[in-house]
Amino acid sequence: MTTRIIVLAAGKGTRMKSAMPKVLHRLAGKPLLGHVLDTSESLNPTSITVVIGHEADQVKSTITHAVQWAMQTEQLGTGHAVKEGLEGIEDDDTVLITYGDVPLTRASTYQALLDVCNDKTVGLLTLIMDDPTGYGRILREGGAVVGVVEQKDASSDQLTISEVNAGVVSIKGGTLRDLLSRIDNKNAQGEYYLTDIHELAVKDGLSITAVHPDDAWEVDGVNSRSQLARLERLHQAQVAESLMDAGVTLADPARLDVRGTLETGRDVVIDVNCVFEGHCVLGDNVEIGPNCLISGSTIASGTKVLANCVFENASVGENATIGPFARLRPGTKTDNNIRIGNFVETKNTHVGASSKINHLSYVGDATLGKNVNVGAGTITCNYDGANKHQTEIGDGAFIGSNSALVAPVVVSEGATVGAGSTITRNVPADRLSLSRAKQTDIENWSRPVKNK
Repeated sequence: MTTRIIVLAAGKGTRMKSAMPKVLHRLAGKPLLGHVLDTSESLNPTSITVVIGHEADQVKSTITHAVQWAMQTEQLGTGHAVKEGLEGIEDDDTVLITYGDVPLTRASTYQALLDVCNDKTVGLLTLIMDDPTGYGRILREGGAVVGVVEQKDASSDQLTISEVNAGVVSIKGGTLRDLLSRIDNKNAQGEYYLTDIHELAVKDGLSITAVHPDDAWEVDGVNSRSQLARLERLHQAQVAESLMDAGVTLADPARLDVRGTLETGRDVVIDVNCVFEGHCVLGDNVEIGPNCLISGSTIASGTKVLANCVFENASVGENATIGPFARLRPGTKTDNNIRIGNFVETKNTHVGASSKINHLSYVGDATLGKNVNVGAGTITCNYDGANKHQTEIGDGAFIGSNSALVAPVVVSEGATVGAGSTITRNVPADRLSLSRAKQTDIENWSRPVKNK
């Protein structure tokens, strides 16, 4: 079976009150349309066509999926939009039609629709709602689906129907093309409704099989900021449930945000208000303290991350202790058993095994060996205003507090830098290097006082 998918994404989204196309607003860090395309790709279709219109260039430049683009230059309804996306679709193809602002439909739900579709059957996604307001109603006769009526065109009796149209359709390509050629815009909206194909299909002797999603939120669309926020929490709740099923302890499942993918080992503990972005990996027995942002990073087994830390594309070894208030910027890599303490920032730096940078330091473009101690207030002066330069610190070196290492510079194995030094030349192994001004004590000195 050749499967082709059409995604309708041409709408402006007026209620979003935004210059950005609705389908580019983000849920869990990803555009709404990106969620739909990820799920669509998991079905391995022959092609995916995205029908765009409002701010089309912005949509194209944002979405990186391999899709075909079709333009709907005039907003004339869903039927018209689908017609614009028919190029390349053959009569025998099975076509799935879905929407770029409905991000949480499961692949299994799409597949169930594809499974019921054949030359004599159209698949239609429907659900029963306690409050069907705003949705098209499913019309049945003798239990069989015979059509869909939009709310604005429904009679008072039809408005009492609780089964609603979720909009997603599976249909053969030839049937779709024929039915679309016969619909009109004689309705309250003056638009060409995709839903009008169902009544025509029944008149042609086709049957319509209704498929129901496992959860109602699978078919929730985004038309406003409040709806987007509600779906965000629904999605994050599903993610939290999956993590706990995998053995992760969450201090509060409602205060977790995963905006990408999070791989976890056994007995991971995550405190409140933590955000994970991109692809993150946490090894066994990792503990993440409250209020941390972990982006595109790997944290190996046994490591403890204390409160209020930020990781950006960093890699931390086993049994490390990080934070509180530490920032590991891109290119930070550590070996095992290291300590990076409060208000320490690293960038493009390799920290060797059992080394410590405990307090109030900036270490950038540097390589630290094993068992190095970097004292409080130390900085590597890695930037000369035009270029970055490297600092190398050998095994067992000791850097005294409030030191400045002016790169390029090498502090050799076992060397000691005295507190308050500015190091501009290489320090030999096992030497003490100082660069302080001589202390002067002035007698009979009076501290200034304020004028009366």
